[in-house]
Amino acid sequence: MKQTDINVLMKENVWDLIGKQWMLITAGDENGFNTMTASWGGIGWLWNKPVAFIFIRPERYTHQFVEKSEYVTLSFLPEEYRKALQICGTVSGRDTNKVADANLTPEFIRSGVVGFAQSRLTLVCKKLFKTSMTEDCFIDKDVLKRWYNDQPGGSLHDVYVVEINEAYI
Repeated sequence: MKQTDINVLMKENVWDLIGKQWMLITAGDENGFNTMTASWGGIGWLWNKPVAFIFIRPERYTHQFVEKSEYVTLSFLPEEYRKALQICGTVSGRDTNKVADANLTPEFIRSGVVGFAQSRLTLVCKKLFKTSMTEDCFIDKDVLKRWYNDQPGGSLHDVYVVEINEAYI
């Protein structure tokens, strides 16, 4: 991977990038890390900083790595790695080495944060803010019912705002 200017994001359709192409959220270092596929999130401008916002359920194995880490990476893979994204979104790193199963090659960049050799774009992000969703904060209760009450097996997400510090291609 080669470092580039974060303004490379100006060339991306972020709705397509996250919602359709998906991303890997990764936290940890050479001593241990985990990654998960995400298709919910966003990229924008907050507190006079370029930021991303990501959503992670507390029961996801990646959550504990994000909690312990100052930085996370957001990695975007070319379409030919769709199967790798599916593996990383459906298999838990608690049970198997899903990075190996997905044929991904970790690369340790910037003080040991983890990206993947197969990524076409990796963002190194510093955590700035976290909050936990609560049922009483949902104004539109249909969203709560559709995405949480009618979807057994998961709690409400934790929301992280992360500052985009570096980009690699």
